[in-house]
Amino acid sequence: ENGFRDLVFDELGAFEDIEVLLLGVLHHTAKALVHEVVIAFKNDLFMDKRLRRVMKNTKQKDLNIFKGSKFIEDKYEEDRAKLVEFYNENGFRDFRILGDSTYALEDGRIALVIKVNEGNQYYLRNVDWVGNSIYTKDQLSRVFNFPSGEIYNQTMIDKRLNVDDDAVSSLYLNYGYLFSRLTPVEKKVEGDSIDLEVRIYEGEPAALNNIIITGNTRTNEHVARRELFTYPGDLFSKDKLIRSARQIAVLGHFDPEKINPQPLLNQVEGTVDLLYALEEKANDQFEISGGWGQGMLVGTVGVRFNNFAMRNFFKWNEWRPYPSGDGQSLQIRAQSNGSYFQSYNISFIEPWLGGKKPNTLSISAFRNKMSEGKKSLEEDRQSMIIDGGSIGFGKRLEWPDDYFSVFYEASFQRYNLNKFDRFQFLFKTGTANLATLSAKITRFSAGPNPIYPTGGSTFTFSLQATPPFSVISGKNFAGLTDQEKYKWIEFYKAVFKADYYLPLDGAGKLILNTKAAFGYLGFYNKDIGPSPFENFYLGGDGMTGYSFYGREVIALRGYTNGSLTPRIEKLEADGTRRLVESGNVYSKLTMELRYPISLNPQATIYALAFLEAGRAWNNIRDYNPFQMNRSAGVGLRANLPMFGLLGIDWGYGFDSPVTGRSEDAGSQFHFVIGQQF
Repeated sequence: ENGFRDLVFDELGAFEDIEVLLLGVLHHTAKALVHEVVIAFKNDLFMDKRLRRVMKNTKQKDLNIFKGSKFIEDKYEEDRAKLVEFYNENGFRDFRILGDSTYALEDGRIALVIKVNEGNQYYLRNVDWVGNSIYTKDQLSRVFNFPSGEIYNQTMIDKRLNVDDDAVSSLYLNYGYLFSRLTPVEKKVEGDSIDLEVRIYEGEPAALNNIIITGNTRTNEHVARRELFTYPGDLFSKDKLIRSARQIAVLGHFDPEKINPQPLLNQVEGTVDLLYALEEKANDQFEISGGWGQGMLVGTVGVRFNNFAMRNFFKWNEWRPYPSGDGQSLQIRAQSNGSYFQSYNISFIEPWLGGKKPNTLSISAFRNKMSEGKKSLEEDRQSMIIDGGSIGFGKRLEWPDDYFSVFYEASFQRYNLNKFDRFQFLFKTGTANLATLSAKITRFSAGPNPIYPTGGSTFTFSLQATPPFSVISGKNFAGLTDQEKYKWIEFYKAVFKADYYLPLDGAGKLILNTKAAFGYLGFYNKDIGPSPFENFYLGGDGMTGYSFYGREVIALRGYTNGSLTPRIEKLEADGTRRLVESGNVYSKLTMELRYPISLNPQATIYALAFLEAGRAWNNIRDYNPFQMNRSAGVGLRANLPMFGLLGIDWGYGFDSPVTGRSEDAGSQFHFVIGQQF
């Protein structure tokens, strides 16, 4: 293990037709250190450096002081196997290591010589299928997807037959043929060409017997079981097994890295049991944060229980520390700036309404209060009170596939102002009402780890609208005050978002995440114009504080908060003019390269590098996707059970922001802060 070994001197002799692959210099009286590696070939197919990289454990001594050069026999044997595998993958099926030898040099080191015979390079010519009755030869060849004339890569052949997610074996495994086998045999070798015969044993289809779930120490078993696509009596399906594991991971209650369903075969009866061995993880969230919005510092404290059990709410023995296990979500949140501002929010989500189908029910309510600091009974007190609530219903679809879902929501907000001029709202005294209906369709297949997805995608299209009150009333709104225009607020809003994850390496760790988004806020009546409510606020870290108008905050790194949002001049009732933010159209593109440092659920950490572009416009006529502001940078994310998501990004904005201020672009640091327990 430490590189010490007794060495035997072997005469090198004259090798003639046998190539010298590696020459290493080692010290035989102390630690055996590889001094150098010299590679000599009769062909020019592989460069010396490429072959040195194959031997990952037996390295030569060089200027890199951090690279080990010890000679460890067990590791060397692993490198010999890797060398054979490398040549086999490149068509050299006859490659052989004939032997190796070591001898001492005069300078106190030793030499390591490996004698090999490369043989000829081969190509795949024909593939024939024997023993197939369920699928035709053409169907099997299309799935095999290994064209004639390709280099004879034995590793790739095995992957296409038995290993890959879309391998030929999956055709059988997805329809119950769990006992099937595919064995490749070299039928004929002629010159540099090989004919392959794949011998298939199909067997009988296997039915599922018992579905066993273990490790759910906190979550009730039915919460995990209802997400499964594998049922007793059904035929075994590899696809449904993978989908079931993904659905359990998306719940967020279990460690996704530990979810590995195990088929337990009973060949005598032709059945199979499935074991889902789970490990619980913490996913409740506790938030403490501060933000700057509307000219004030706002503190926030909140808690979100993601595994709540409302049916046990009045059972005091279930409060450990709260009734849990049913997968429901309860969130309570409060924001305050002392006597000037308070905000209280509560929401509840039932993901399986009725317990039989994945139909979601969500309910929320909130109250926001703001004043100039006087008590409620004091004379001339200024105040604004915003009350609101919503109710939503969601449903998982079966068409076009069961990754699709729809969600409908009805919401209402009421603004009540009394002489309120502390901040520049639309008017000082009066009421405004906002009633909306919204619909959202989503296709969500990203996973399996919800914190660090390694594949899949998310596509969302949402439409939110108020009734066209001005059209219904038939009233002429030209020249009316804001108090009259916005007594019943009206708009319609459409947003599309796409999120795609692509693994770039075989291990599924290096992930390319690409995102695209577009949003449009429209109006019914040109005399009223674009609504100041629900518009887009683009630029910065996406963590701005409180806003009256329920705007959608969109991050774009490399720029300060809101610096990519247009401002328009607004004429007030008293004749003064002021600039107001008016982002009614936006688009954004992101390309992010991620690599995990740790996937432990107790400390999920990954590094990232990104390219981004985006911008908001005042109206659709100004929209130009080729004039978006660009940025690039790097960042780090850490998801810790106690603190939640923590992140820091450094971004550089290359283009002039909408504000025109140079300090709003260039080098910028951004932070993401949250807490979890």
